[in-house]
Amino acid sequence: MGDTRKVVLVLVSAATAVVMGTAPGAGASVPKRGAGAGADAVEADLAHHGHVTLSSGRLTVRLGSENHGPAGLADATVRLEFSAPMVAGQPLPPTCLWSGDRTVLCRTGPLRPIGRGHEVTLDLRTTGTPYEIVVRIDTAWNGGASDLNPGNHRHRVLAPDTGDPYVF
Repeated sequence: MGDTRKVVLVLVSAATAVVMGTAPGAGASVPKRGAGAGADAVEADLAHHGHVTLSSGRLTVRLGSENHGPAGLADATVRLEFSAPMVAGQPLPPTCLWSGDRTVLCRTGPLRPIGRGHEVTLDLRTTGTPYEIVVRIDTAWNGGASDLNPGNHRHRVLAPDTGDPYVF
């Protein structure tokens, strides 16, 4: 085989590998979205579920993230925004950080297709004792994956000060 043919064969093989892609750490081909919607984006269906409880200025949020597939995600970031400010300097789980007095960002960790990430529990004190709080939950970053079902990762939860868990 001539040198020119070898170079063409190598280039075609490399281009095929780029088009097919692989999920982070999965070693398998990844489904792609169709042209016109970001042909380079892998598809994943990130979902967040849990509950919010407010009782006498104590806010508890239990959150679990899932990937309904079809591609795996190496990591994602969930944003939790609160309608009332939280007491400054409160500790958070190691996978979370403050992004203001009303916003927390948390990593999901790796999410394989049809898989669950670790669960995060936030136990926070509000500034004052609001009679209710609204918590907005949304994906802040998903590694550039497309998500054809964003409704299951965007939530707005109203939690009155009853001590009851309000599920999302």
